[in-house]
Amino acid sequence: MTETDSVVEKILRTYDTITVVGASAAPEKAAHRVPAHMQAHGWRIVPVNPRADTILGEPVFRTLADVPEQVGLVDVFRPSGQTPDIARQAVAAGASALWLQLGIASAEARAIAQDAGLLYVEDRCLIIEQRRLGLSAPTP
Repeated sequence: MTETDSVVEKILRTYDTITVVGASAAPEKAAHRVPAHMQAHGWRIVPVNPRADTILGEPVFRTLADVPEQVGLVDVFRPSGQTPDIARQAVAAGASALWLQLGIASAEARAIAQDAGLLYVEDRCLIIEQRRLGLSAPTP
């Protein structure tokens, strides 16, 4: 088991809510399918998208700063070049974990997150990891 595998398992066993930056209302997009899958397995989804009002039956917030509750796990569906700014926003929002989805990676975002003490995963898919570990959301 790699260090990343350990962090992945810790995140999936710890967080019952996933704040999804770049969540999509379009069912054909991974940014919709992945949160929908996680929601179906018990995780609460808090969508962040500047152009939608409701995604997966949940109210959408324009930015991480607009989320009115404590943010824990931030899952990112945005291009790698945007992730350093998202990492800074996650730190400012008090997040404790940052997850960049499959195909998304950034040395700068990783440094920002790790310097702030966040758990960090990049280039991994929540669905793949959830299935591999056979987990459902932890009970709050």
